[in-house]
Amino acid sequence: MGSPVRTPVQERPAAMNEPSPAEEPVPADGEPPRLGPRPLSRPVVDEGIAQVFGRPEGVEGGFASPPGSTAAPRTALAPPPHAALAVAFGRPELGGDAPAESLQRPPTNGHGPAGGDEPFWDADADRDPWRDPDSTVALGAPAESGASAAEAPRGPGARLSLREVLFGRRVHPRALAVLAVLALLVGAAGGLVGRYTAEGAASLTEPDPTITQALPGKERPPGSVADIAQRTVPAVVSIEVRVGDQGGSGSGVVIDPSGYVLTNNHVVSAAVGADGASIEAIFHDGTRTPARIVGRDPKTDLAVVKVNVANPVVATIGSSAGLAVGDGVIAIGSPFGLAGTVTDGIVSAVNRPVRLDGGGSDTNAVIDAIQTDAAINPGNSGGPLVDSTGAVVGINTAIRSLGQGDTGGEGGSIGLGFAIPIDSARVIADELIRTGVVKHAEIGVNARSVSDSTSDGAQVENVQAGGAAAKAGIVEGDVIVKVGDRTIGGADELAVAVSERKPGDTVQVQVLRDGRPLSLPVVLTSD
Repeated sequence: MGSPVRTPVQERPAAMNEPSPAEEPVPADGEPPRLGPRPLSRPVVDEGIAQVFGRPEGVEGGFASPPGSTAAPRTALAPPPHAALAVAFGRPELGGDAPAESLQRPPTNGHGPAGGDEPFWDADADRDPWRDPDSTVALGAPAESGASAAEAPRGPGARLSLREVLFGRRVHPRALAVLAVLALLVGAAGGLVGRYTAEGAASLTEPDPTITQALPGKERPPGSVADIAQRTVPAVVSIEVRVGDQGGSGSGVVIDPSGYVLTNNHVVSAAVGADGASIEAIFHDGTRTPARIVGRDPKTDLAVVKVNVANPVVATIGSSAGLAVGDGVIAIGSPFGLAGTVTDGIVSAVNRPVRLDGGGSDTNAVIDAIQTDAAINPGNSGGPLVDSTGAVVGINTAIRSLGQGDTGGEGGSIGLGFAIPIDSARVIADELIRTGVVKHAEIGVNARSVSDSTSDGAQVENVQAGGAAAKAGIVEGDVIVKVGDRTIGGADELAVAVSERKPGDTVQVQVLRDGRPLSLPVVLTSD
């Protein structure tokens, strides 16, 4: 706070009974004389009022009896306060023999009584301008000499409702008018932008276009291609083979919970006996795991590899015996490395003899294939061919194309794909898992396909000495036209008919010798 501004004290006229300054005694210490107190002017008091409100006789101070007096006071004293009020508003009890604290001011100005007590007010109080009536007016220092204290951060104010803004007189009307004008300007600008945008978009299309009608999304009932693929794809794997800086790929299908995967021999044969060769199986979720060859059969182009995967998804194995031309089938595999590819088609033919081109492998097989027009391409080899129930009915193996003759080449699909029937593949796979090798029946001849005006068949070009055909009496030049109940139309069909049998089986073989039919019993040997 600044110094207070005082008004000059006017001189008081001397009272009639006040002595003149000349009559004031001069102090011995030479200080200026001090004015004495002004005499009190006491008006005449009515006796009746004095009797009621005046002090009793002998009392100079308060109405209470003097200390030490035993006389009863003239006035009635108030009753003692309630104990709760005394505790709340009374003076504190010091306890012990300590004297009660007095509220009376010290008897002298500035200093208390002798005895060393602290003064009631400052010793220099007599020189305080506030207490000196003769002090002059002076300007004090500013309220704050230093830097002003930083304002305390304000909290968030109360939010106003719409009613308070509009009708509560909390916002000035001019501010509301400005806000309304701004809202109108923003709305007008938005409308103009929207109009120009709509006009620009409308110029890109023809007015009143004819749009095709979209029907609600169709369901995927059980047996649909989507349903079959969803259930079967998790059991199909991609197989990658690397030998040095060379590599190849194919497909496979999990046929056993222990991790056995059925595939083609020509997919994995390059890794057999090669230094630094590796085989990996990649599942549909991207999981990669090493695979090892359990067994392979070049004469049927089948192989089994094993992966160490806990609880893999196993494909359902069906039967190829009941397939008929026109049945719907689905091919699943990794053509050109595209994992999980699904193509659908129909069965184009059954029991189709197909000689497989090994494509640089040791495969030398003739299969009694299922022909399909489902798209099969390089990389599909070893993948499953499934029927409309989702069961595996074949192993995709070969294609006919304008390029190479099987899935190991560069040719693409032209709708002629071939799969090994699962009934034959399952027998081979079981034998490979149990023993690692497969024994096949042999007749002991080399033949070629012939056709004349009367019949087709496999003409014997040479007979192996000591073989099954030699022991049965078959000679060179004979044309084999039937093995058991199966008609032979060429050399490939002869190979297929014999491979369906087991070593040691006796089968009736019909031949044409010099135009005469002969039926000879042949005991098949083992390879």
